[in-house]
Amino acid sequence: MMIRKARIEDSKDIAALLMLAMDQIVFDFIGDNSVEKAIRFLESLVCMEANQYSYENCWVAEIGDEIIAMANVYDGSELHRLRAPVTEKIAAMFKKGFNPEDETQSGEIYIDSLGVRTYWQGKGIGSTMLNFLIDQYVNKLNRTIGLLVDMDNGNAKRLYARLGFAKVGEKQLSGKKMEHLQINMAMRLNNV
Repeated sequence: MMIRKARIEDSKDIAALLMLAMDQIVFDFIGDNSVEKAIRFLESLVCMEANQYSYENCWVAEIGDEIIAMANVYDGSELHRLRAPVTEKIAAMFKKGFNPEDETQSGEIYIDSLGVRTYWQGKGIGSTMLNFLIDQYVNKLNRTIGLLVDMDNGNAKRLYARLGFAKVGEKQLSGKKMEHLQINMAMRLNNV
């Protein structure tokens, strides 16, 4: 498996993996339960530069010619700038306002979404992607990584804890109560 920065030609695969990762949240964003509309919306964002879901903010894992996973990652201090085109796209495509809670903030590299193709789930791909991101951002750049996890998702919470993430607070996202987890060099050194 190879992990690399995404390219524009990966947009269809990234949109499908974002759909898997975001699930109900994307329907809340667009105000419609149509999978086709949701994927078309995500594709339009992924292939566009300078927004939170752009291919520019994604890493992909591939085996051979197949993209099997993706991680959507960006600097939390850029959230409002990166979200503005998403808000504009929702207004244009769905005639709907969009003003979700801030899911990240300055001081962290935010893992917005992590998606693994269904038939590759349970094979350690998600853990491999997370370890790669920890190496890239925490070990090499001495940055803090943050993410949100659904309070009811025990499996994901155990995975994140095993990798060294710690709860630093709680946040709301699309009406769901989430745990805010982070990992940084100090946390890694304390867990050694």
